[in-house]
Amino acid sequence: MSTEEDLRKALKAFKKRLKLTQLDDDSKLGHSPLTGAKSKVISIQPPAGFGKEIWEELAEKGYLKRDGVGFYELVPGK
Repeated sequence: MSTEEDLRKALKAFKKRLKLTQLDDDSKLGHSPLTGAKSKVISIQPPAGFGKEIWEELAEKGYLKRDGVGFYELVPGK
């Protein structure tokens, strides 16, 4: 079991990595800024620095959803 502080830090790092990945995808050539299309990136590999057990625990608590091998998706509204 991880402490609440570890889980909070891991979730914050996950959200930041997801946001940066989406911004990076949006800034690529080929996307028209006039269409208003949102990023299609919804799942990522979690950031390093936290063990796999932390990501599994966040998935069990309902904050993340498993999306393939090693990829997680943020659950809306959490």
